[in-house]
Amino acid sequence: MSRLKEFFMTLPSYVWLFLFFLVPTLMVFAYALKPYDVQEGVGQGWTLSTMMAIFTPEYITIFWRTLWLSSLTTAICLAIALPLGYGLVRASPKMQKLFLLLVIMPFWSSFLVRIFAWKTLLHPEGFIRNTLTFLHIIGPDTFLLYNLGTVLVVMVYSYLPFAILPIYAQSVKFNYQLIEAAMDAGATQLRAFFSVFLPSIRKGIYTAIVMVFIPAIGAYVIPDVVGGTNSEMIGNIIAQKIFVERNLPQASALSVVLCVLVMSPLALAAYMQKRLITERGGSRE
Repeated sequence: MSRLKEFFMTLPSYVWLFLFFLVPTLMVFAYALKPYDVQEGVGQGWTLSTMMAIFTPEYITIFWRTLWLSSLTTAICLAIALPLGYGLVRASPKMQKLFLLLVIMPFWSSFLVRIFAWKTLLHPEGFIRNTLTFLHIIGPDTFLLYNLGTVLVVMVYSYLPFAILPIYAQSVKFNYQLIEAAMDAGATQLRAFFSVFLPSIRKGIYTAIVMVFIPAIGAYVIPDVVGGTNSEMIGNIIAQKIFVERNLPQASALSVVLCVLVMSPLALAAYMQKRLITERGGSRE
């Protein structure tokens, strides 16, 4: 009876996932095996030529740019979030609430508005560029928009909260007496941070990696608004294939490769979490 009750409780979730996640994904994979028709968009029959057509130097360059830019964004977000999570938990409750408010506050406004705000700030007549020029940090001819560096900065700004929140949530559960014990044993605070603190919050780190990497690798708005032609990511090409060229099969083929890139860190995170649970079970025994 309890299993039947559990089944009916979880049935709506399974139906939702089936209809709105599994079925659309299977449709994308199916369209990737269809030929392109200029008039109809999707041709008749099945072919592998659509998938093979995306493995060109041009697309490989864009895939590589998307992969390393997303990975670098994830690494920078982790490098900022880890010491913040460590220091925040050890701060006073008042400072914790204030900082968490500042982290969550950007979500009160539209994502698109925040990106356009960055474009305004980095504009040739914007506040940031004028300030940097006044301080002689950059030259008067330096252009801050439409380059990879700008895309990276805005992506880190946009996805940093997704790294801070899970690391903070895991850091709250950490026993900081272990840090003091490690320092009493002769370890420096930096060594205790890397040897004791980081291994204990691995679950939060894995979650932060997934939460940052997945939206970063599929980013479309940020490169489109503040990036240039040399900053295009695979999301921009997919949008171009759909809305400009009406080439649904090739857009689906690009989406399939992007899906594989997205699923790879998920599979790695699942494997690492399973390994962590196994290690904990073995240590208890």
